[in-house]
Amino acid sequence: MCIGSMPVMRSTSEFLEANMTEQELLLQMLEAGVTPDGSVAESERRLLEAGFESLYYGENWELVPGGKYVLNHNDTALFGFTVGKDYETGQMVRMAAAHTDHPCFRIKPNGDFQTDIYAQVNVEVYGGPIVNTWLDRPLGVAGRVAVRSEEPFAPVMRYFKSEKPLMTIPNVAIHLNPKINSGVELNRQTDLMPILDLIPGEEKTNGYFLNYLAKELEVAKEDILDFELSVYCFENPCYVGPEGKLLSAPRLDNQTSVSALVSALIGGERAKGVNLIALFDHEEVGSGSKQGAASTLLKELVSRILLNLGASQEDVMRVCYDSMMLSVDVAHGFHPNHGGKYDITNHPVLGKGFCIKEACCQTYATDPEAIAILCQICDGAKVPYQRFLNRSDIRGGSTLGAIASSLFPMKTVDIGVPLLAMHSARELMGACDQDALVNGVKAFFQA
Repeated sequence: MCIGSMPVMRSTSEFLEANMTEQELLLQMLEAGVTPDGSVAESERRLLEAGFESLYYGENWELVPGGKYVLNHNDTALFGFTVGKDYETGQMVRMAAAHTDHPCFRIKPNGDFQTDIYAQVNVEVYGGPIVNTWLDRPLGVAGRVAVRSEEPFAPVMRYFKSEKPLMTIPNVAIHLNPKINSGVELNRQTDLMPILDLIPGEEKTNGYFLNYLAKELEVAKEDILDFELSVYCFENPCYVGPEGKLLSAPRLDNQTSVSALVSALIGGERAKGVNLIALFDHEEVGSGSKQGAASTLLKELVSRILLNLGASQEDVMRVCYDSMMLSVDVAHGFHPNHGGKYDITNHPVLGKGFCIKEACCQTYATDPEAIAILCQICDGAKVPYQRFLNRSDIRGGSTLGAIASSLFPMKTVDIGVPLLAMHSARELMGACDQDALVNGVKAFFQA
């Protein structure tokens, strides 16, 4: 269970101090990781500060025992790995994977429109958010912007993150919709268009948001060729309860896992083998992209690492099939007001450790040998864990684990911290479960 007093909330500048706790590192990741590229940038920064060396897919590699390396792929996916100082060919590669994206709204091209005096922005839903939780909240905008350059094959890529809330999606007053508390289905095209600003009635605008974006980036509006901009919940995380045992925050799915994997890779070096983390994009929309878990990236990367370290092709094939991966994503914690939604014997609660997620239909990668390995590792390291399975009449969600392991047939276990309100604009977790997750992945890397 969670023990100890409520951790102190710190300012951004104080986060730069050394000896940060895992919860403080998570808070920092939540602040930075409002988009996949923000999450990757923060993860890359932490790894580089820990002594990792940047690699690039298009360059020759010269990997060495004791080396620590990081690769940024397309700005929204990241891979980091360490080579043991006493590396031996044939040792198991141990991997852990998570995703950098979260359910939100994305701004469409030609997104500006005006309704009466209201400047609005046309958005589409990304992933599967609980959309009504996004109403009446301060919303920011962040993401990548492609700007015209002198070289057509190398547009200038700029990152934008608003320093203040830019828009909101207001609810309809109960006086105008008396049945609102009976449940209202929101139309994704008509009910979820954010309000950006007020424009004097006699004025007409063409590109209000785009004009603002161009001004902020200090570029000509016509030079903005495309963008991938997310509308995100601008609210800060906060601890809840007399002793701060609960953490309420946007984007716990899946920044808890991203932060934990970075910490575990930094602190979990193994003398004779390779440890690797893979932070994929697009899990919330099926993983089917060049930077998603359904791509060939992971298997190609592991093969290239082993070959560069002197393995033969036969060694590569043998090691790949003898490797193991943790697929790290959040789990459903037991909700005290909706107990009937859960399995009668496998319903984890907040504050009792991370979850091992199982499903015989393989929506979660389920392998008794792999699960037994992880259980023994965690038992030996005294890391608390729980079991999660869905009710037999509820299929539940899925993760990247089954997808990645179908392309790279290796032992795989799905794990993650339990949450309440998963996919809400704000989610809830037991604060100390982050420590259990970090320690569990670190023990896996070190065993």
